Amino acid sequence: MDAPPAPDTPPLIRPGPQEWQRTLWVMMGIQLIMTLSFTVLSPIMPLFLPDLGVRDPAAIDLWTGILNGVTAFVAAFVSPLWGRLSDRKGRKLMLLRSGVAISFFTVLMGLSLNVWQFFAARALMGAFAGFSASAITLVATQVPEDRLGFALGWLSTGQLVGGLVGPVVGGLIADITGSYRIPFFVTSFLTASACLLAWVLVRENFAAQQGGRKRDSTFRALRMVAASGGLLPLFLVLLFAQFAVRTVQPVVTLYVQALVGNVPNLATLGGIAFSVTGLGDVIASPFLGKRSDRLGYRRVLLICLAGAALFSVPQAFAHTYWEFVVERFGVGMFIGGILPTANALVGRLAPADQRGTVYGLTASATFLGNSLGPLTGGGVAATLGLRWVFLVTAGVLVANLIWVAIAVPRSADRPGR
Repeated sequence: MDAPPAPDTPPLIRPGPQEWQRTLWVMMGIQLIMTLSFTVLSPIMPLFLPDLGVRDPAAIDLWTGILNGVTAFVAAFVSPLWGRLSDRKGRKLMLLRSGVAISFFTVLMGLSLNVWQFFAARALMGAFAGFSASAITLVATQVPEDRLGFALGWLSTGQLVGGLVGPVVGGLIADITGSYRIPFFVTSFLTASACLLAWVLVRENFAAQQGGRKRDSTFRALRMVAASGGLLPLFLVLLFAQFAVRTVQPVVTLYVQALVGNVPNLATLGGIAFSVTGLGDVIASPFLGKRSDRLGYRRVLLICLAGAALFSVPQAFAHTYWEFVVERFGVGMFIGGILPTANALVGRLAPADQRGTVYGLTASATFLGNSLGPLTGGGVAATLGLRWVFLVTAGVLVANLIWVAIAVPRSADRPGR
């Protein structure tokens, strides 16, 4: 039985059945719009670099990795601060703060005249990042404990549908308009629209913590995580999972270019190669999220990591565009179950009134993976070649599989405990 809360910490307010479901579906739609706006730019960035003065192929590989990674690198250091503030000020407020900042800095990216201005805008955006972490925390604190896997699986589905549509939309906009700048302005508009929907439609049952700023400090949360036998291994699980997902992202469009040449619809084909992974995610993620509440989180993690590793290796040896697309779809069938399952397990293990802080810390691990993955992918592509990026990704997934098997306790397979 959980210990009663301290006198100056009010109990977490849980909404009724209809209210938490309404919050979940609204947040799923908002997450879809936000992820769509993020991924609109995925196939565009490497093609935009020549407009910013970067024309050498090896430099394009390297800068694509740097620009994909810098936002997450900065966000990794500020995420615990935003997580702690969400426990004190509310998760909806953090959602709006992050969304407005993303919209503003995306406009600045579209107006950039050289690669250094673009780099600065992406780095500054990282200082205000955290929309997805705030969305996860908000939903995790509003749904019943025994529905965490279900709820976070559907929230992930919103993310994945956005990831499915966004790259295709971005590629089509760029090919139709003949401009790599216009997708940035479309992204800013979509992000602002999601913020407006969140402000109007999302209701949060939140009781702010009272008194004792020291009690909810980041250092206290770090000590709590370090003392937990279950939470600490999950930090590396999340870091390695995001590392593996993001390592290949800077090179997908460049790999498509190597397979098909400089065709007129290159941006669209690159967008499809991005999006087909999201299609696999959409098919598998709700099923895996729901089953993880019954089969166990550790078991589902192992299945997803093994499947993603098996489908990553053949991508390095693809000879045609459509062969590559099919293999990307296979990866998506498994990769989509990793993050919602790990986040559901974090939600189970973290105290309810500290979830914002803990998810802020786990977001740091995720952001580090988001940062180191593209940097590694860009570096490997520039030095060894594009195909080696997929082999490195498979190796990381296998390493994560071994880590989960060793470090995550088997008791995690009993979600109802």
